[in-house]
Amino acid sequence: MLIGEVARRSGVSARMLRHYESLGLVRPSVRTGSGYREYSGADVQRIFHVESLRSLGLSLREIGRALDDPGFTPAALVDDLIRQTRERIAAQTELLTRLRRIDAADPADWEGVLQAVALLQALASKRADVRQRAALSSADEVPVPVEALVEAALSEADPNVAGALRWALARSRGDGPALLAEALAAPEAAVRERAVQCLAEMPGDEAAARLHDALASSDAVVRGYAALALGTSGVADAAPTLIDMIVEGRRDTDAADALSVLASDAAAADRIASTLVDRLAQEETPAPARGRLTQALAGIPGETASHALVELSRDADRAVAVTAAYLLRLRDAR
Repeated sequence: MLIGEVARRSGVSARMLRHYESLGLVRPSVRTGSGYREYSGADVQRIFHVESLRSLGLSLREIGRALDDPGFTPAALVDDLIRQTRERIAAQTELLTRLRRIDAADPADWEGVLQAVALLQALASKRADVRQRAALSSADEVPVPVEALVEAALSEADPNVAGALRWALARSRGDGPALLAEALAAPEAAVRERAVQCLAEMPGDEAAARLHDALASSDAVVRGYAALALGTSGVADAAPTLIDMIVEGRRDTDAADALSVLASDAAAADRIASTLVDRLAQEETPAPARGRLTQALAGIPGETASHALVELSRDADRAVAVTAAYLLRLRDAR
């Protein structure tokens, strides 16, 4: 077949066939007496082989080696192609994410686009001070998309930058609480902790609802942050987790302070004091935990707490008795 017929049947242009010939990939077997290229059936089959390998992403040089080297083994090359393809996919995915975030910022002009790009790049900077400035920068003209803030907050290890990102998230609008709630189920403990910390500083009913759900988390740290945030906001459902924190010695002082907020009326104070007394009476409660529970009674007003301290001042555990007696004197002095 002449080159025109081969081009028509193979779908490869005559120009590309000539290029293949110049590279030595596909050479016509013969030439006619007039000098025209004439391709044999084997030549056409080789063209299809070249096109097949091109579809896998091989360069023409790699294709020539694959077809002409009898000892060539494809395993290493295929592995390399897989790696390159994954890298391209990752790069394209990153680009798509960046474009979506720029679109979410809704820039009014190209200057706005450039400002959005600069902010997103600053959030990903290796320098902590640059990331912190980006988080704290004014969002009046080009707001940072909430997805970008959440991603940055969940990966930020520097405490100063993390605080700035939580501040920015608290001022943001959109689906930040929902995105952070998804991160509460992340496999990495650090990510879960950062997510609940961000939620704890976000205002609004949705963030509070997500924190309420977090009280049932299997992660004690997540439960703790949620309980502290909800307890200081007056949510009574946080009380059991706060008492557990006192028993376990996890941020027990903060937990006791949150319990005192919840004991804002006589009925709530009596309930909390009764629960503390019940935990004190349990045989499995270790001595250090009994001491912390006794101290927690100091912030609970009402007769139930006072009566409990009177009883505890005669406790067999001297440390508990001394603590209770001291707390009683402080209450009497008020």
